[in-house]
Amino acid sequence: MPASSPQQITLLGATGSIGANTLDVVSRHPERYSVFALTAHREAARLAELCLRFSPRYAVMADVDAAKELRGLLQAGRCATTVLEGKQALCDVACAPETDVVMAAIVGAAGLEPTLAAVTAGKKVLLANKEALVMSGQLFMDAVQKSGCCLYPIDSEHNAVFQSLPWNFQRCPEAGGVRRILLTASGGPFRNTPPEKLETVTPEEACAHPVWSMGRKISVDSATMMNKGLEVIEAHWLFGVPPGQIEVVIHPQGIVHSMVDYIDGSVLAQLGNPDMRIPIANALAWPERIDSGVDALDLFDIAMLNFERPDFGRFPCLPLAYQALEVGGSTPAALNAANEEAVEAFLEGRLGFCRIADVIAATLERAGWEGAETLEAVLEVDARARGFAREEIRKRGAA
Repeated sequence: MPASSPQQITLLGATGSIGANTLDVVSRHPERYSVFALTAHREAARLAELCLRFSPRYAVMADVDAAKELRGLLQAGRCATTVLEGKQALCDVACAPETDVVMAAIVGAAGLEPTLAAVTAGKKVLLANKEALVMSGQLFMDAVQKSGCCLYPIDSEHNAVFQSLPWNFQRCPEAGGVRRILLTASGGPFRNTPPEKLETVTPEEACAHPVWSMGRKISVDSATMMNKGLEVIEAHWLFGVPPGQIEVVIHPQGIVHSMVDYIDGSVLAQLGNPDMRIPIANALAWPERIDSGVDALDLFDIAMLNFERPDFGRFPCLPLAYQALEVGGSTPAALNAANEEAVEAFLEGRLGFCRIADVIAATLERAGWEGAETLEAVLEVDARARGFAREEIRKRGAA
């Protein structure tokens, strides 16, 4: 049954695809959920539209100039939402006493600090920002345990694993009888593209995902399969499963969202139409089920489900992610930083598609290994690795 008063939601990253899907689910259940704060980076016009519709108490723009623009738009629309700005304001709304639930949907390293603030404050955190765990897995999970934060994964794959695990699973695969986690991947737009044609891939082609509708950065990560590599690291920290027991399975239809292989020979899977509202609704209402707005799955229409092993030669970013996880320490943070810089350069036409993995590999070699016991240490590694990556990008140009 819904609570006597609606849960107050702070949505970090309201203007992205996860933000849009979250607000769609929330709007279907006004008796359960109310929007406390919405945040964005620079999209003032879009955030103004959302404020006028959902009337949050606060709106936060990471960019100062965008905050000024948003104030003007809301004043013109006679909206009473208070506009805040900057990194600290993101953290403030994430851990505000009024906030019950935080949807962490800021893409990339920028989402780490406000997400960690929500965790430290013991909020119910819906984690769509995989980079937070990639960069600071041990630090992040230690904070979860210390604060008693309720953490729910939003990535469709990790939410599928969450749904397929025992209800009382405590990040101990042996105790839960778990043999492997099987993370499914669509294979992206270049699953069958001849390798020689990948040299001339354009950003538009890389962003044309065959199954999911996502932002440009995540779409490129899917095309290189770095997205799946980051998810392997995330799965390790979320579920306590060693890297060797996390396997990627290409599943072009995008219907089986991931599976858990048990020692008794059983494999449990979560199936559904490829729509992010399913994991969002699951995490919002768990252990209850609520309407997500997604159509029922028609297995007769699908008729066939295919599975195949990923080609590490075609997708070199995937083994780089496994390597970073095995090495540990600061290496995953350096991996993430290099990937963000390389993908940005590719989208801006400054780096060829096939050079993304080259930049990441070279950055990891230069960055070396360090500990990652504090947030300051993680952010220092992130900054240094970005510097290395930019140097590597300049060496390679747009070739």
